[in-house]
Amino acid sequence: MSDYGYQLIAIIIYMAAMLFIGYYSFRRTSNLTDYMLGGRSLGPSVTALSAGASDMSGWLLMGLPGAIYATGLVEAWIAVGLTIGAYLNWLLVAPRLRVYSQVTNDSITIPSFLENRLKDSSRALRIVSGIIILLFFTFYVSSGMVAGGLFFESSFGLDYHTGLLIVSAVVIAYTLFGGFLAVSYTDFVQGVIMFLALILVPVVGLFIVGGLDGATESIREVDPSRLSMLEGASVLGVLSAVAWGLGYFGQPHIIVRFMAISSVKETKHARRIGIGWMVLSLFGALATALIGIAYFQQNPGKELGDPETVFITLGQFLFHPFIAGIMLAAVLAAIMSTISSQLIVTSSALIEDIYKVVIKKGSTDKQYVTLGRIAVLAISLIAMFIAWEKNATILELVAYAWAGFGGAFGPIILLSLFWRKLTSWGALSGMIVGAITVVIWGNNEELKGLMYEIVPGFILCLIVAVVVSLVTYRRNEEIEKEFDETMVLLKRDQ
Repeated sequence: MSDYGYQLIAIIIYMAAMLFIGYYSFRRTSNLTDYMLGGRSLGPSVTALSAGASDMSGWLLMGLPGAIYATGLVEAWIAVGLTIGAYLNWLLVAPRLRVYSQVTNDSITIPSFLENRLKDSSRALRIVSGIIILLFFTFYVSSGMVAGGLFFESSFGLDYHTGLLIVSAVVIAYTLFGGFLAVSYTDFVQGVIMFLALILVPVVGLFIVGGLDGATESIREVDPSRLSMLEGASVLGVLSAVAWGLGYFGQPHIIVRFMAISSVKETKHARRIGIGWMVLSLFGALATALIGIAYFQQNPGKELGDPETVFITLGQFLFHPFIAGIMLAAVLAAIMSTISSQLIVTSSALIEDIYKVVIKKGSTDKQYVTLGRIAVLAISLIAMFIAWEKNATILELVAYAWAGFGGAFGPIILLSLFWRKLTSWGALSGMIVGAITVVIWGNNEELKGLMYEIVPGFILCLIVAVVVSLVTYRRNEEIEKEFDETMVLLKRDQ
């Protein structure tokens, strides 16, 4: 059997496993809370790894190793910022959001939580939040589909559109039928595959290149600065890279996991598992890039065309074709886990935060679940249409989508959980200012070169939200009661 044959078998087994999980989750989904939030029944391991897998995407296995392979460890500052941000997100946001979202009328989406928490009778906050999520994530999903098409094109020589259709069909199937549970369980499996692959490649590669001394010597022969985190770095550059961590507080597809965990006590266990997974996976990605530099220096007859394929190429050189196929499945897992998470959050925003509020109320839970599935299909088709031509503007949008969510939602989520005096007008004003700042800053090359757009977006959102809230604040007994109840439950359950 050819190498491609073995690799294709590995990919088919992986795809079949994802569809089976979708069917299993379909059998356990009976109402809207099940479909959108898994019935708030996730254990700490599933919560931690599903949050990590949906967060990292193909960046962990392709983008980060590629950047370090090409430039050196100076690119690792982003990983430092993300680790700090993720830890603080688990520590500060996870337990409070789990309790507060249930206290505030059992909210099952971020927009519904903000509306219920701030008692916004105008519905403007919920609708605007839903629209921001819908717009950003539709393009985000399409970019993941582009990545899936390119994956099959570069790995198996398939036509781009064929690869796009294969990835889209499998992700749509398990997300559409299984909902949040399917997304979380598949993300868990995908997180395990990614983790094992990122540990296996550098460990085996280290033996091949002659251990730590052999690897270090070979890297120094290529360029000694590749081993430095300070060579070529500037103060603003490091701050911009570390500022990526601010984005975590506002990513709907990540923080919604905190609302779904089974209890507050489990958030501590989930934090340890999640951060442990993240640190080891990031270390594996860094090590893969460095081992790659040493390997290709020692083997000049073997070439690496694109630095971002260093993980895939090393896997193909170091392992049996079937194991190399598992490595390819890890890359596919990273792509698919993010697409599915974004699809379910976008579907939630469309049905729970726009349809139910603007168009129609009073439908049964079964009807809403059906509408949620129709929404997944509709959003997927729009995303596929956008992705069909590999439009470069989509990829440009994704570059600042993280900053967009971080700047628009991050300060508002933190203030809603820790500050009694946040008002609906303060939250709405800050959210709009944060999103607009990121879009304007991110599309201006001069400003973008000066500082990553999440920094001004986050700061301006925070300032505007606080100032407007202080101006519009009126004591609300129901808000005070729910805030106090949340604090009591937190102390009791932690």
